[in-house]
Amino acid sequence: MKQHITVADAAPPPKTARYSHAVKAGGFLHVTGQLPIDPANPAAPLPPDIETQTELSMLNIRRIVAAAGYDLTDTVFVRIFLADFDRDYVGMNSVFHRYYDDDATMPGRTTVGVAKLGRGALVEIDMVLFREQA
Repeated sequence: MKQHITVADAAPPPKTARYSHAVKAGGFLHVTGQLPIDPANPAAPLPPDIETQTELSMLNIRRIVAAAGYDLTDTVFVRIFLADFDRDYVGMNSVFHRYYDDDATMPGRTTVGVAKLGRGALVEIDMVLFREQA
């Protein structure tokens, strides 16, 4: 059975791109790509630097993950998209490792450079988590 999750205090999906914040299916939680949007002010300009944008994306993810009853320690795979890979990889990685700091339990990860992200964002992050069902 699957469950579609929309979190009231997370950044809302734009009207032009309807989606669930996450979908829970058989112990897996698939979190939709999160841009660095402030849920309290979704129309606000995005922060100018990769560190702040990565932090905001991760805070949005953590909010969605918690609302679904998971924890970031349940993460099995992360996908990160960077609009300027060479410039922003180190800054993004420094923030990422504040959330995942144990080399023994690091999730799988792919980081990809892309031509452009929505709203001119520097970063977008999605992930898959897993938790044994009771």
